[in-house]
Amino acid sequence: MKVTLSYGPDGLPIEITESPGFQGILRPRPAPELENPAAAILQSLQKPIAAKPLAEIAQTCQSACVVISDITRPVPNKIILPPLLSEIEKAGINREDITILIATGIHRPNEGDELIALVGDEIANNYRIINHCSKEPDDMILVGEVNEGVPALINRHYIAADLKILTGFIEPHMWAGFSGGRKSILPGIASIETLEYMHGPEMIAHPMTVYGALDGNPFHEAGLAIMKKAGADFIVNVTLDSNKKITRVFAGDPVEAHLAGCRFLAPFSIKELDSPLDFIVTTNSGAPLDCNLYQTVKGITGAAPVVKNGGEILIASACSEGVGSPEYIEILEMVDNPESFIERLMNREFFIPDQWCAQETYQVILKHPVWLYSDGLKPDEIKSYHMRPVKSLEDAIAELLDRHGPQARWAVVPDGPLLILRLANKKD
Repeated sequence: MKVTLSYGPDGLPIEITESPGFQGILRPRPAPELENPAAAILQSLQKPIAAKPLAEIAQTCQSACVVISDITRPVPNKIILPPLLSEIEKAGINREDITILIATGIHRPNEGDELIALVGDEIANNYRIINHCSKEPDDMILVGEVNEGVPALINRHYIAADLKILTGFIEPHMWAGFSGGRKSILPGIASIETLEYMHGPEMIAHPMTVYGALDGNPFHEAGLAIMKKAGADFIVNVTLDSNKKITRVFAGDPVEAHLAGCRFLAPFSIKELDSPLDFIVTTNSGAPLDCNLYQTVKGITGAAPVVKNGGEILIASACSEGVGSPEYIEILEMVDNPESFIERLMNREFFIPDQWCAQETYQVILKHPVWLYSDGLKPDEIKSYHMRPVKSLEDAIAELLDRHGPQARWAVVPDGPLLILRLANKKD
């Protein structure tokens, strides 16, 4: 059987042989692609969910800030932004009073050719576009506190705008349950001080900060609380299929429109298995998400809930940009062994902004050895980060079948974390 894994921009074809315990190729259930997404965007702005039309809201405003996701997210900005910006300007807000703010969170800025790829030539050359920088205290405004003293520090350009608009897309998210909505603010345009709490060890270890959960999820609830304090007038969120095509548009009230999107997406993106797997073959959903090892944690954690204790995760992630930020490399080099590293984190011996990713990764590795296929990393690098390098996915699958026996339960998940995996029976 041939299957193409989501890997880099072009995919990775592999050939597999079904064995008695093979559970199949597991994919999100496809939602129909919109025939005319640009028209759907415009209609959503004019007939939004639980809100007045965008142009009517904008009529009372002198300035606007439009928050967009950074280059690591496949948001179709070139489809979303033109009608959105046109509606704002038709309502009377001058172009020079519109700011497009890139929600980088703690990622690097998007500039030059990357910025053009993000929004297109026309918008890149004719609008004021700013990259959020979480480590610049002068760029932050304190809008209040959440959870008994955690400062809610948010980008000043956003706070200063009369009209505040959030854009993005809704997909399964390993902490927030689903991305989109409030996540454009937290972590998108929040300060590093605020993110120290949101990315802290207790939050990451909480049993409800998981894929697909909103009720009782402290990450989601903190995001809503901070969004309320910072303000948000309107959102434009979309859902995408595995080919990154728009399947539905959710615009309007920042809470209600986002919840509508999550409710729509859930039946398409959740797959329950009746019992755990011995091993799994997965990805980090291809470009742009599999750009580095830092992001690859999403595919690793997405697979873990359906793998038995001691079972293995085999993941393909291109990592064309290598490991990640210098801070993340620094953290990985601190990991003498996963168990002691997690212990030091929980004891709060240190805080480095990107430590959350290592915590998630090594929480999984303690239960599930990770095998990694990647063209962007050297085998010695992968070994030094406590993972097993893989030269051939087909050979690795054959070895895993030898290790677990011909009746081994296993599956292939070509789109990685775009599919929420759960056990119907939680017992291993």
